[in-house]
Amino acid sequence: MAQYADDTKTVSEAVRSGGLLVVAQWEAKEGEAEKVAEILSHFLPEAQKEPGAQLFLISRANDNPAQFLFYELFRDEAAFKAHQESAHFKTYIAGQALPLLARRERAQYSLI
Repeated sequence: MAQYADDTKTVSEAVRSGGLLVVAQWEAKEGEAEKVAEILSHFLPEAQKEPGAQLFLISRANDNPAQFLFYELFRDEAAFKAHQESAHFKTYIAGQALPLLARRERAQYSLI
């Protein structure tokens, strides 16, 4: 099975541990989708290496390539906060990607 977080866990192992699930939906501004995708291609490997990231996936809508879906499972709230304070988050997300977005929504969940 493919690995989506640290280099030792499968998806089922990551989910079994519980944690804080963050789901985000983005839509790029007109003409900015390819730039956003490029930024995310640099960001994702760094986010997946975070010690508190149990699972970190980013996908792109087939019918609207300007839409992106994030599925992030963190060990706990502290790991999510550390994620937002990381250099790669500040550089790629806050510094580069967010200004290119028309819409950004985010929700947090607990696994059951």
